[in-house]
Amino acid sequence: MTGAPAFRLTDSTLRDGSHAVSHQFTAEQVRGVVGALDAAGVPVIEVTHGDGMGGSSFTYGFSHTPETDLVRIAVETATRAKIAVLFVPGIGVKDDLRRAAELGVSIARIATHCTEADIAVQHLALTKELGMEAVGFLMMAHMVEPDALVEQAKVMEAAGADCVYVVDSAGAMTVDAFKRRVAAVKAGVDVEVGVHAHNNLSLAVANSLGALAEGADQIDGCTTGLGAGAGNCPTEVLVATCDKSGIATGVDTFAMMDAAQAQVRPLRPEMGVIDADGLMLGYAGVYGSFLLHAKRASERYGVPTRDILAELGRRGMVGGQEDMIIDVALGLRRDRETAGAPA
Repeated sequence: MTGAPAFRLTDSTLRDGSHAVSHQFTAEQVRGVVGALDAAGVPVIEVTHGDGMGGSSFTYGFSHTPETDLVRIAVETATRAKIAVLFVPGIGVKDDLRRAAELGVSIARIATHCTEADIAVQHLALTKELGMEAVGFLMMAHMVEPDALVEQAKVMEAAGADCVYVVDSAGAMTVDAFKRRVAAVKAGVDVEVGVHAHNNLSLAVANSLGALAEGADQIDGCTTGLGAGAGNCPTEVLVATCDKSGIATGVDTFAMMDAAQAQVRPLRPEMGVIDADGLMLGYAGVYGSFLLHAKRASERYGVPTRDILAELGRRGMVGGQEDMIIDVALGLRRDRETAGAPA
């Protein structure tokens, strides 16, 4: 589809997809994926550890290759695309943002829980001072009503954000719920509004298109859906669907399909299958990156992953509370033992 793009597409395969490969991206894989996405016309490519800059740690999982090396390679490889990084205050520090700017990063996406926008104020301001585009990222947006989300978006806008994102980190929102939040934020701020959808309920493409109908300016995808939990909005599917719908993306549909098949599909061939655990994430409203940690806890402590995820959802656990997964698993095992069930 020709014409001016209806939205700006960001492909997060090399950031959110890091969760799906246990943060083991290699330099060669980044070079190949960036080269293919750049050739297809994807305008923004995000590259960091799955939990953002500074995420390589015992808590979140160690990277195979230092993220600064991967970011540098991405910047050197891209001929047209802008390179973005994710930054979570408390995981990353200000020097990480400074280093990103030195490496040639164009966009820093500053992510907080949907009720904690105030902790991003200084980092959004620093991003602008460093000459990068500043994006505010309101994660787990399903956990608050639209009016409350608008107030948080305004905090990010006042801090200098060029765009504020409605982020369905748990893939928990129905189309109506997603649209209501996007419409409210769009009406409540004067900056651009973006969306980031996960596919745990198999609604990521539908939610993204619904958001576009409500005026969304930026949309995220991951090639083949490679991402946390059951994955993200598949970039190649979104582009092809837009093409068939007469919605211009600025991306070559067939080149995008080729990038998916040749560069990303081999990294995790089963990606895109929504299994029981992935579905449970969306049903219980649990942060997508918790899935691998919950599966490991299930194996270690002998309790079903589903039970762990259900309890995490009941408690309202959010990103940054990964250590609670072990506590939940241990508590469930004690409950089973007390009830006389086999551990």
